[in-house]
Amino acid sequence: MEPLRIDDVIGRDRYAAQRDAIRRRLVEHKRARRVGVGPHLTFVFEDRATVWFQTQEMLWVEHVTDLDAIREELAVYNQMLPAAAELSATLLVEVEDQRAIVETLNRLVGIDEHVYLEIGETRRIRATFEPDRQTAEKIAAVQYVRFPLDAAACAALRAGAPLALAVDHPSYVARTVLPPAVRDSVVADVLDATAADRALRRVRDGD
Repeated sequence: MEPLRIDDVIGRDRYAAQRDAIRRRLVEHKRARRVGVGPHLTFVFEDRATVWFQTQEMLWVEHVTDLDAIREELAVYNQMLPAAAELSATLLVEVEDQRAIVETLNRLVGIDEHVYLEIGETRRIRATFEPDRQTAEKIAAVQYVRFPLDAAACAALRAGAPLALAVDHPSYVARTVLPPAVRDSVVADVLDATAADRALRRVRDGD
């Protein structure tokens, strides 16, 4: 997926005027990018639109206007985008009872070896987790994961194979088949070179 460029960023005044509308469009876009797996895990598949919004929000909150500083932030956030033949997602550990957060996170230590993308009935791709967000004693509530796809996996996606996310951790076993709208949005990231650009324009410009 092509990285975000300085030309993709809109100025502070324009963003301020359109921020509410952009946020509404982003929420709608993420509905077809979000998958819950069991009671506590949510995956949000990242693309140019989701990463652009995070970048714009950071620039807005931090009042960043210097072009060199904007380029530096783009370089950081672009790391969240999937590479070619790859899917990337933010994994959120969500716990409603604030008193149970630490206990839940402790139970999920080692989850970086137990998350899979299933393609059809025969292919199971283990997620690659960003390092330094988990140790032998604890994990962060926000993780970044990637699913590398070989030629056979891409061919299966092209042929219409269903997708599922599965977790087989000793303390957390769950599986979710991606709904059609989510599958279509995610698969487009791999098979349609223009999909990510169209999604960005819809969120940014309302096109």
